[in-house]
Amino acid sequence: MRRMMAAIVALVLLALPAAYAVQPDEIMSDPVKESRARGLSRELRCMVCQNQSIDDSDAPLARDLRLLVRERIAAGDSNSQVLDFLVARYGEFVLLKPRFERQTMALWLLAPLLLIGGGLALWLQIRRRARSGADVPAPPLTPEEEARLAALMSDEARSS
Repeated sequence: MRRMMAAIVALVLLALPAAYAVQPDEIMSDPVKESRARGLSRELRCMVCQNQSIDDSDAPLARDLRLLVRERIAAGDSNSQVLDFLVARYGEFVLLKPRFERQTMALWLLAPLLLIGGGLALWLQIRRRARSGADVPAPPLTPEEEARLAALMSDEARSS
C-alpha cells in the first residue's frame, strides 16, 4: 500500500506544470501587457542561471530584469524597443535566441552547413561503395575449388 501511495505521489509531482518564478507583486494589472511581459521574459536569458529564461529563474537579477521589462512596457515601449534596450544594456548574450546578424551568422549557419556537408559526404560514400562493388565481379572458381565444393555438398546431402 505504501509503495502504491508513493508511486501516486511521484506521478502527481511529475505531472505538475513547471512553476514560474514571477511573483504576484510583479504581475501587471492589464492582462494584455502582462502577456507581452511574459512573452518577452521567455526570450531573455537569466544572466546568473544562463540557460534559463528570466521567466523561470528565481535569481534576484532575473527579478530585476522582469521588473525592468514591465516598466518599459508600462512606459509604452514596443517589444522590439524593450529588447533593444536590454541588448544595449547587457549585450546580445541576454537573448536566449540570438538575432540573425553579421556577428551571429556563424552561429546560425554552422549547424545547417555541417548537416548538409555530412549528408553530402554520406551520399558520396554510398555512391562510391555501390560503384566499386558493381565493377568488380567475383572471380571464377578454380577446378580445385569446384571439386572441393562438390565434395562438401555431397557430404552435406548424405548427412541430412
